[in-house]
Amino acid sequence: MKQLILLRHAKSSWDDKVERDFDRPLNKKGLRAAGTMGRHAAEIGLKWDEVVASPAKRVSETIAGFAEGYGAPIDPRPERGIYMASVDALLEVLAGCSGDTVLLVGHNPGLEDLVFYLTPADDGRARREVDVKYPTASIAQLSIPVNSWDELKEDGAHLERFVRPRDIDPSLGPDQD
Repeated sequence: MKQLILLRHAKSSWDDKVERDFDRPLNKKGLRAAGTMGRHAAEIGLKWDEVVASPAKRVSETIAGFAEGYGAPIDPRPERGIYMASVDALLEVLAGCSGDTVLLVGHNPGLEDLVFYLTPADDGRARREVDVKYPTASIAQLSIPVNSWDELKEDGAHLERFVRPRDIDPSLGPDQD
């Protein structure tokens, strides 16, 4: 059995003038959400033995804030293939993983599409919530009955939980500043 934890980067700043999207930082709300989600992950006992992440600035800043909230350092393996990734690219990244529980930190639409690919549409309430939207800084936790990451297949997982920042702190909702 494998466990996959997907963390979408927190809210980034569109006010910063950067040459490349890759270099866009988090905004204040994003920094707050990253820490909040890290604290929540610690409170519910989420643990992993491998972390792979996009090297984009907003992902690095999300991981730093998440780790601070979690109360432990997180040392991800940077994977350029996660940035702007398709499902196939994410499956390729995961096929190279060796841990039993992997934390993958990246971007949409890739993470959302990966949940859609791995879980059946009738997988329950959490899956229906992802159908509506996979907001920034949200966590999805999937259980996958395989022995190896290269055995992942369509509709072969169960979405155990889906947590959005606003579920923990309503001030982090979409209509709040």
